[in-house]
Amino acid sequence: MTEHDAQPRAQRDRTHGATGGETVRQDTGQGPARPDAGRETGQDNGAQVSTGSETAGVPEAAIPELVIISGMSGAGRSTAAKCLEDLGWFVVDNLPPALIPTMVELGARSQGNVARIAVVVDVRGRRFFDNLRESLADLDARGVTRRIVFLESSDEALVRRFESVRRPHPLQGDGRIVDGIDAERELLRELRGDADLVIDTSSLNVHELRAKMDAQFAGEEEPELRATVMSFGFKYGLPVDADLVADMRFLPNPHWVPELRPYTGLNEEVAAYVFNQPGAKEFLDRYAELLRLIAAGYRREGKRYVTIAIGCTGGKHRSVAMSEKLAARLAAEGVETVVVHRDMGRE
Repeated sequence: MTEHDAQPRAQRDRTHGATGGETVRQDTGQGPARPDAGRETGQDNGAQVSTGSETAGVPEAAIPELVIISGMSGAGRSTAAKCLEDLGWFVVDNLPPALIPTMVELGARSQGNVARIAVVVDVRGRRFFDNLRESLADLDARGVTRRIVFLESSDEALVRRFESVRRPHPLQGDGRIVDGIDAERELLRELRGDADLVIDTSSLNVHELRAKMDAQFAGEEEPELRATVMSFGFKYGLPVDADLVADMRFLPNPHWVPELRPYTGLNEEVAAYVFNQPGAKEFLDRYAELLRLIAAGYRREGKRYVTIAIGCTGGKHRSVAMSEKLAARLAAEGVETVVVHRDMGRE
């Protein structure tokens, strides 16, 4: 992934992927966040501080929101951090995990000047990385609202990115790039399991990643739950960032209807064909009811993001039509929803 600056896109824009034909659309959203006034840059113990101000000796105010950005080297952590910085977050890159609670304390004493903090944690600070679990437990004990964003990517994409910039993987040592990737995956396995939001950047360019981050974080008021409904084709593989997967291959395929084959599930005639099939409407009703139950549990557990993957053979007809209907149901029930058609256009 080549990382260069790009302006955040409007939340309701459609974003067409350069690889895989992915289409992203946000059904509901709020206005852009207030930008920070005044940005400063400094260094402390190797950490790069990107914006904000602190005032010592001031009584503790509201505890800032905290986002921890982590994930695979080369998967786009820097781009994700820059996007949050553009949205007014106080961003700290490569902060030792043991200092995260201290950073939150400083934000709480800033009289509201640092209301939202984003920290990038990765294997560059590997001798500090073992302290992350202890720091997370400390934050939980203090009642800090914290979320973990994990950037994921396939081995093939990561190798291609490291080779394109002719840089070694930070953990490969005397081995190959794939050895470093394997070691990093093992190191980050538990953190990935605890992540609130996993973004697979294998087929995303910088603009598409920024659009995803913008869709999740641009609202000034944080919703209780955000959902991404993703259509996909099984023949292109399961989405690695899916929390829930449903299979639409039990419905007849419009691909075998000559007059419908050229169109996608966004076409009214294709959608009508899909939902006139036995079981289609019943599935939509019952799956929406199941998601209401799951969403209530996610809210109780403090989970703010869920990715719902709807698949068919090629990701063009049935999964697209069902994803659109399901997203509309979720949006009508107050769930902020983003629709992503991962494989539409690949055929």
